[in-house]
Amino acid sequence: MKSNLSSLSMARAQIIAAMTVFGTIGIFVRYIHLPSSIIALVRGIIGAAFLLLALGLKRTRPDRGAIRKNLLLLCLSGAAIGFNWILLFEAYHYTTVATATLCYYFAPIFVTLLSPLLLGEGLTRRKILCVLAALGGMVLVSGLPQTGLPSLSEAKGILFGFGAAILYASVVLMNKKISGVGAFDKTMVQLAAAAVVLLPYTLVTEDYSALSPTPLAIFLLVVVGVVHTGVCYTLYFASLAHLPAQTAALFSYIDPVVAILLSAFFLGEPMGLLGAVGAVLVLGSTLVSELPEGKLFVNS
Repeated sequence: MKSNLSSLSMARAQIIAAMTVFGTIGIFVRYIHLPSSIIALVRGIIGAAFLLLALGLKRTRPDRGAIRKNLLLLCLSGAAIGFNWILLFEAYHYTTVATATLCYYFAPIFVTLLSPLLLGEGLTRRKILCVLAALGGMVLVSGLPQTGLPSLSEAKGILFGFGAAILYASVVLMNKKISGVGAFDKTMVQLAAAAVVLLPYTLVTEDYSALSPTPLAIFLLVVVGVVHTGVCYTLYFASLAHLPAQTAALFSYIDPVVAILLSAFFLGEPMGLLGAVGAVLVLGSTLVSELPEGKLFVNS
C-alpha cells in the first residue's frame, strides 16, 4: 500500500514537472532567432535520440513487430507533429505566447468536432456547449470586442496557432487508431518520423549558408531538444504508467496556465480583464469536454 502511494506521488511529481517545463517553451522559442522549421527539426532529432537512449538505459528494445504493423500511421502522425511544431513556433513570433498557447489548446475542441465523422462518436449537449464556450472565449482573447479586427501580424499568429491545433488534433485521432505500440516506442518513432519529414523540407525552404546562430540560440535550441522534448516526454510517459487517464488530463492544464503567466511576467504580454475571462472559457471548456459524461470531478 505504501509502495503504491509512493509510486502515485512520484508520478504526480513527474507530470507536474513535465507540464510546468512544457509551459515555458514559448519563452525559449521567442529567443531562438532561427527559422521555425529548423527549431522543429532539431527538436525531433534530439527528442528521438533521447527516448532511444532512455529505452537503452531501461534495457528494453523497441517492439519492431508492433511498430511495423502501425508504421504508416506512425509516420503520418510523426509528420503531423513536425509541421504542428512549425506552425506553433511561427504563432509565437506573430502573436503573444498566451494567445498562441490558447489557440493551440483548441485541439481538444477540434477532436470533439471531428470525432463523430472519423470515429463515429456522438456529440452530446455538453460537448456542444463546450465548443460554443471555447469559441466565445477565443473571441475575447483575440481582443475583437475592444479593438475590432486584429492586425495582420496578430491574425497570422492566431491562424498559425489554430493550424497547429488542427494538426495536433489529427495526431490525437491517428493515435486512437494505433494499437499495440508502447508509449515510449510510439513517441520515439513519431519524433524520428517528424525529423525525417522535416529534413528535406528545411533543405528546400531554408538557406543554411545564410544562418548565423548565436551561442545563446544554440544553447536554447539544445535545451528545447533535450529538456522540453527528451526529458519531459520521458517524465510524462513514466507518469502515465501510474496515473488514471483523467488525472493526467487534468494535470495537462498546468502547461497553458504556466505559459500564460510567464508571458505576462517575462514578456510583458498582459491580457486584460476580458482576455483573462476568455482564457478561463477556453481552458475550462476544453477541460470539461474531456471529462466523462456525468462526471465533473476525478478521484485520483
